[in-house]
Amino acid sequence: MKNTEKDWIEVTIITSSEAVEAVSGILYNTGVKGVSIEDPEDVEFKKKHPGDWDYFDENLLQIKDGAIIKGYYKEDESFKGYIKYIKESIEELHNFGINKGKGLVTYSKVNEQDWENNWKKYYKPTKVGNKVIVRPIWEPYKEKEDEIVIDLDPGMAFGTGTHETTRMCIKALEKYVSKDTTVFDIGTGSGILAISAAKLEAKKVIGVDLDPVAVESAKENVALNTLDNIEILHGNLMEVVEGKVNIVVANIIADIIILLAQDVKAFIKEGGYFISSGIIKDRKDEVISKLESCGFIIEEVNVDGEWVCVVSKLN
Repeated sequence: MKNTEKDWIEVTIITSSEAVEAVSGILYNTGVKGVSIEDPEDVEFKKKHPGDWDYFDENLLQIKDGAIIKGYYKEDESFKGYIKYIKESIEELHNFGINKGKGLVTYSKVNEQDWENNWKKYYKPTKVGNKVIVRPIWEPYKEKEDEIVIDLDPGMAFGTGTHETTRMCIKALEKYVSKDTTVFDIGTGSGILAISAAKLEAKKVIGVDLDPVAVESAKENVALNTLDNIEILHGNLMEVVEGKVNIVVANIIADIIILLAQDVKAFIKEGGYFISSGIIKDRKDEVISKLESCGFIIEEVNVDGEWVCVVSKLN
């Protein structure tokens, strides 16, 4: 008799590199059990910066149609609803100024051992900042002097640090976080930015996310790193946190940053920083203009590929 517990459904989405994080977020709004990302743009970056990466798959350079994202599901009565939601959400990406690429969604059955090996092979210890290293929990890594290692379970993660927006936010946190710093991380996802700030010895860090699945993911990852200076909350920033901090970091999308620009000031101390990313290059000037009109002074505008990170200061 066939053991159906060992069979899974693999959903394959062909999209653009620009849409990788948005599509991953869509999958994590469903009952997905694991996600793999095959992005040739990331591999090109790794190839040009060999000292920062322990591993990359040369085969990914053969992908010509954009990034390929795979999600793995148990076959149950909810699956058809998940597929419908995924397809509809990808079609709506253009409303947020995100290029979906082909936006093609297909699925097929796979064996459990196959999918576990498929997605795990893409995650190796990776340098994501000047000193921050992300280590998948199953991979050994001997940290070097001055390195900060974050243990992460990419099977639960909304962001593993390899995306340009995450890397730029982590580098900004490395620059601006000190032992007296307090931090709010809006849309914390896997918790990677909040955990980075905590490992950089911030005094107190609070990560907030509207998605309960993200909150559980972040809490699991915080537990892996045994931190006591960090808290993860479910809800809206405006409703679940009180007081002001030295740094608010938001790796979201340009539209949300523009919406937040005025209200977020209520949560930042005088002389504090708003680190914002998830901004496509085409929206950079719009975001900067909005931040300046809200009283922020632009400290840094960093660009990596098609993405921008803006560090602004509240006087």
